[in-house]
Amino acid sequence: MNVQQFGERLFANLEKVIVGKRNAMELIVIGLLGQGHVLIEDVPGVGKTVMARSLAKSLGCTFSRLQFTPDMLPSDVTGVSVYNQQKRQFEFRPGPIFGQVVLADEINRATPKTQAALLEAMDEHQVTVDGQTHPLPAPFMVLATQNPIEYEGTFPLPEAQLDRFLLKVRLGYPRRAEEVRVLEEQQLQHPLENIGAIVSEKEVLAASQAVKKVYVSSSIKHYVVDLVQRTRDSADVYLGASPRGSLALARAGQCLAALRGRDHVLPDDIKSLAAPVLAHRIILNPAARLHDLTPEKVIQEVVANVPAPGGSFQPDAPKEE
Repeated sequence: MNVQQFGERLFANLEKVIVGKRNAMELIVIGLLGQGHVLIEDVPGVGKTVMARSLAKSLGCTFSRLQFTPDMLPSDVTGVSVYNQQKRQFEFRPGPIFGQVVLADEINRATPKTQAALLEAMDEHQVTVDGQTHPLPAPFMVLATQNPIEYEGTFPLPEAQLDRFLLKVRLGYPRRAEEVRVLEEQQLQHPLENIGAIVSEKEVLAASQAVKKVYVSSSIKHYVVDLVQRTRDSADVYLGASPRGSLALARAGQCLAALRGRDHVLPDDIKSLAAPVLAHRIILNPAARLHDLTPEKVIQEVVANVPAPGGSFQPDAPKEE
């Protein structure tokens, strides 16, 4: 499976709708290949939902959408058992979480009880209702969106749930020329209406398996652990990244290397992914927040202060007998 070609086909389709956000697209595709979940956080109107819907339409997978509101119940997410009077038994009716690509729109508007309904699904790819466990389809990915500046009527995601997102992505405002292009392309109809599936479900699964074979040298593994442990030792951090953060950073590095056409991970792959993978996993102490420090700035300082490894990062060539 050529992951680089897979990625280019996907990017080309996404760019028919999304203008000028190649870096954000790449991070979301890394989340897909890494069999993880992605939190898209940004201000209203910059294309968070459009980005998620474009990816879902580009994949030959089933898609479902959850529009979170404060009155939503856990059963609205997972499904419910209903008594069938004809068969005289309970039947399980799956909820929207049983899609392969699930858009969790405005996830921080749901109550903590409803947010908790996603934990088992995101981590174990299964749902337990009334004591019965129901496996989720593969591939399975949650694309969640949230607004970082609106606090009224919202419930901040707990650390346990944030830790289950492989990456957090921010889109940002488009440049002037890009915004003009958006106006032109959407004058008659939305380009989202004209795109379809560009890859199949089997290709998604094959690409996800292929990235696992990308070589990660011992020095790269030590570098990943050094970065994560430094977040725990920082004076500005109340709670550092967990071992799940180390696993996520290494897997994301494999995905980025595969998308770039390499069979091995480089230190630069880890450096570029450190903030998207680790920033949402740390909690700053009150003093750091008073000084306007952000988790992203702390991660940048960590990357700058931890020396990158040298030497060869490619797998050893097989010895000739």
